[in-house]
Amino acid sequence: MAKTEQEEQVIATNRRAFHDFAIQEKLEAGIALKGTEVKSLREGRANLRDSFASVDRGKVVLHHCHISPYSHGNIMNHDPLRPRVLLLHKKEIRKLIGQTQQKGLTLVPLRIYFTARGLAKVEIALARGKKEYDRRETIKQREAGREMERAMKGGRRKK
Repeated sequence: MAKTEQEEQVIATNRRAFHDFAIQEKLEAGIALKGTEVKSLREGRANLRDSFASVDRGKVVLHHCHISPYSHGNIMNHDPLRPRVLLLHKKEIRKLIGQTQQKGLTLVPLRIYFTARGLAKVEIALARGKKEYDRRETIKQREAGREMERAMKGGRRKK
């Protein structure tokens, strides 16, 4: 019997991160969640806008990630902004410690998703903050690309 592979189900993306940061390297990490947090994520109720990750005492912790309380929960619901531990191998954590301290890089979450097996994962990135002129340059390049696409598309139609 052949297994049917499902694609990963993306819950939340941090589109702002691509605008504000230059992404150097991406990593996949598990996330330690409580029961009502998992149910809330399955409903798609998460926000990564102001979140970041840091290395504290040998653990990678995700801060300011807003996971809304579960709609059918009770008084035992979770705190929406609680710090959540990210699950990485020690070797990866040591590498992150070195790079964030020495090179001035930041850990930024890019997206939260469920794998085909149903596990919640966070894609984090080592990123360097962009200056204002870098952001403007990125916008100019994107606009130039769009203009070229329009010109190419218009040229095809005439023939």
